[in-house]
Amino acid sequence: MEEKILILDFGSQYTQLIARRIRELNIYCEIYPYNKIPKLSKNYFGVIFSGSPYSVHDDNSPKVDIDNFNNLPILGICYGAQLIANKLSCTVLPSKIREYGRANLSSIDNNFILFNGVEIGSNVWMSHGDSITQVSDKIQILASTKDVNVTSFYVKSYNFYGLQFHPEVTHSDFGEKILKNFTVDICGCSQTWTPKLFAENTVKKLQNTIGDDKVILGLSGGVDSTVAGVLIHRAIGENLTCVFVDNGLLRKNEFESVLESYKNLGLNIIGVDFKDKFYKDLYGKIDPEEKRKSIGKVFIKVFEEEAKKIGDIKWLAQGTIYPDIIESISVKGPSATIKSHHNVGGLPKKMNLKVLEPLNSLFKDEVRRVGKSLNIPGDILNRHPFPGPGLGIRILGSIDKEKVNLLQQADDIFISGLRENNLYDKVWQAATILLPVKSVGVMGDERTYEYTIVLRAVTSVDGMTADWSRLPDSFLADVSNQIINKVKGINRVVYDISSKPPATIEWE
Repeated sequence: MEEKILILDFGSQYTQLIARRIRELNIYCEIYPYNKIPKLSKNYFGVIFSGSPYSVHDDNSPKVDIDNFNNLPILGICYGAQLIANKLSCTVLPSKIREYGRANLSSIDNNFILFNGVEIGSNVWMSHGDSITQVSDKIQILASTKDVNVTSFYVKSYNFYGLQFHPEVTHSDFGEKILKNFTVDICGCSQTWTPKLFAENTVKKLQNTIGDDKVILGLSGGVDSTVAGVLIHRAIGENLTCVFVDNGLLRKNEFESVLESYKNLGLNIIGVDFKDKFYKDLYGKIDPEEKRKSIGKVFIKVFEEEAKKIGDIKWLAQGTIYPDIIESISVKGPSATIKSHHNVGGLPKKMNLKVLEPLNSLFKDEVRRVGKSLNIPGDILNRHPFPGPGLGIRILGSIDKEKVNLLQQADDIFISGLRENNLYDKVWQAATILLPVKSVGVMGDERTYEYTIVLRAVTSVDGMTADWSRLPDSFLADVSNQIINKVKGINRVVYDISSKPPATIEWE
């Protein structure tokens, strides 16, 4: 039986982080929006309520009936704790002293399992405008800070717990310990969910879902589609055909190098050139969402064409991962859409193929761990993420062959430089962006008026948050010099030092 923790999303920016922390404990969890609660089978061992940007007193605030969870243990975090308290006749009011950032636990009741091993004075991370000011006789206070008396509580006669702070962020010193106390010691999870187990279960599910049908996979050359391909191949063998499309938006020489790198994986791979189709459909499009949807639409047409050639294809498989889903259409929570991914929000409403996404519940680092358990070579697993729309979203504004050529040359200098200087593996993702901006320069004795290139490199774990990489000044100076000297049409190079949030990793 697969043990699960259910996470209910009330719109918190930290909901996905809760899921990551639980999975790091080798416990499987699923996120659902508060208004789409799944049927609670015996597989569910506990429930976590996320935070929310709302107040429990807002007319349109998200609410659930706390009696509808089959007597499962519940942990409410921030808004989730206030929701439980409010339902049990406690007083929740706007805080006299609002807490944002670090606070210290001034008292702890270590007699309760939730705080077993947590030390007084340890840091916790607060982010709330409301506080629980008075509790009913059903509530027992477990922890306090100097300014907030009800920092944590236990509900007598229920197995409910509340935390006013966020244990899922690294700034909470004993956050991981608290989450482990809840999921393992209170809920009874056995911590057996591993990459190997995920792979085994996924292969079985794929066999049951696909049967004898044939599948076509859109291979990108990256980690996600590769792992998806190997899993599906293990499930159905030669009934899988992988198609690698040259959309004219790949990196320099990438089409040939990717096909070469897959020769020893045993996958049935064909490469097709459709550059002109993509360029034609992208002509005149400037808006990034339009470009993403255009690229997604043409990809589907290409796959449908190739499927007809192969014959009797029923499924289109993709390497969609969880952050793609979160950022595209917010299907698992009320948070705002950030952008459409070409293989999620960019899919047309009517398709002749059914979609298969075996990795759409995993984060990027989890995909890599699954890939490692499948013995996929490290040079593929350690590749930087590369967006499905490729350079199409790294050329701001309109796209043509000349701009693609400029960006490919500049990008090749940057990526090759990272590899040659042993910096590639220290960076989570690196990108080169061509701006629709020309500026004045001087080369020799002549005035130039040419394009600007942005270099972008970030460190991250899963792509949900990221910080800019502190690359050596000397390296950046050398790359800038090479790009300006070798790529005719570029006379200015800048380095992006913004983090995610508030920026995103890609510019479009």
